[in-house]
Amino acid sequence: MMQSIKSHAAHIVQELEHAASLLTEDAGERLTEAILGAGHIFVTGAGRSGLMMKAFAMRLMHLGLQAHVVGETVTPGITKGDLLLIGSGSGETQTLIGMAERAKALDADVAALTIQPQSTIGALADIVVQLPGAPKDQASGRDLTVQPMGSLFEQTLLVVLDAVILRIMESQRQNSGKMYGNHANLE
Repeated sequence: MMQSIKSHAAHIVQELEHAASLLTEDAGERLTEAILGAGHIFVTGAGRSGLMMKAFAMRLMHLGLQAHVVGETVTPGITKGDLLLIGSGSGETQTLIGMAERAKALDADVAALTIQPQSTIGALADIVVQLPGAPKDQASGRDLTVQPMGSLFEQTLLVVLDAVILRIMESQRQNSGKMYGNHANLE
């Protein structure tokens, strides 16, 4: 018997609640401090993870921070004092490894949000936030999710990054009204 959309949605929310219970406070706080201390914040990821990172860059911009998406035509160069944030479930995406290596060579800091902290990107990162989830090939993590491919990781990535936004809002005494002033107004 097929389940309803409502039933599937409720199951996904349960998976996200369980994923949130597996998070550690320390890495999230270190990430928040690194973001607040960075000159410029650069975000990157591949596929759906990259979309979550772009959403995060938008919220950082709404907070008034210097946030950039790697690969956009208006993105400046990364330098010492900047932070590269990489969202990668596997931590082994070759293009992202190259970006991490380049950022390190330019004395920028690197933070990774990944399922695999022992991955190549995790090893290059100054800060690693381990997120629960299953890799795209579902070779592991099946007990965490019924969702396809990396869906749970990508959803958890967005939720954690939104939680970081809330933490930054608290530290800067910001609210949604103040942030709206930085919202696009040409539409």
